[in-house]
Amino acid sequence: MLCPRCGEANAVGAKFCVRCGSPVPAETQPAGAASASGSVLGLATPRTLQPLPGPVPIGPEENSGKAMASLICGLFMWLFPAAVAAIILGHVSLSEIAHSAGRLKGRGMAIAGLVLGYAGVFFIPIFLILAAIAIPNLLRARMAANEASAVGALRTIDTAAITYSATYGNGFPPTLMTMDGGEIAPESCDHAHLIDQSLASGIRYGYVFTYLPTGASIVRGDAKTKGCTVAGSSSYEVHADPTTRYTTGARSFFSDQTGIIRTQADGPASSDSAPVE
Repeated sequence: MLCPRCGEANAVGAKFCVRCGSPVPAETQPAGAASASGSVLGLATPRTLQPLPGPVPIGPEENSGKAMASLICGLFMWLFPAAVAAIILGHVSLSEIAHSAGRLKGRGMAIAGLVLGYAGVFFIPIFLILAAIAIPNLLRARMAANEASAVGALRTIDTAAITYSATYGNGFPPTLMTMDGGEIAPESCDHAHLIDQSLASGIRYGYVFTYLPTGASIVRGDAKTKGCTVAGSSSYEVHADPTTRYTTGARSFFSDQTGIIRTQADGPASSDSAPVE
């Protein structure tokens, strides 16, 4: 080390010049020289690793719109397109949040949307399979119930027609409305109050009931005295057909003054159809 005052060469590490006694400044070695001297002495030069600075947010934090959209779509996961949209938006929003340097937030909403979306995609096929099995069974059960109710309604009409004939002596009633019991008017030959108003209207239980007098008109003096303004008939028939075949019912039914109810599977029933078992 050279003395800055007299130029005398001094030993390495000397603090004062051996010639003039002046202080000798400490020599600053370059990093390469220090490494070389350390290698010569066989000593490793310790190095202190400084942590890398983390990402610095750019601008204020805000919620990810795609994460919020993923959560909203996930809430409608029973709709297949909504479940798929929740999955796509969830993955896209998570990627954007990870690369936003802290500017975007909403990771929780994105994950919730993903979970709901995947749940929808998983359960929708199962639901569709169950629906495909259950709906036809429910439809058949509904048709069977309507058919049983239609048979019961025909029995009610048959009983009311026989009661009307025995009560008023006017033969069998000319119309269903003649047996109607839903009006305010008192009981009479024209409104015998033998069936309820809904059945007298001709539509009930998913079936249309058509009443037709088929025999000769009966005009009796005692019938007129009992308030009969329309002559009855010596016979009748009633048809019961589904309003929508294979939806409200599959079979048609028929009945007449014999009281035997008959059925037909492929069209309107008649007196030639097979009796109901």
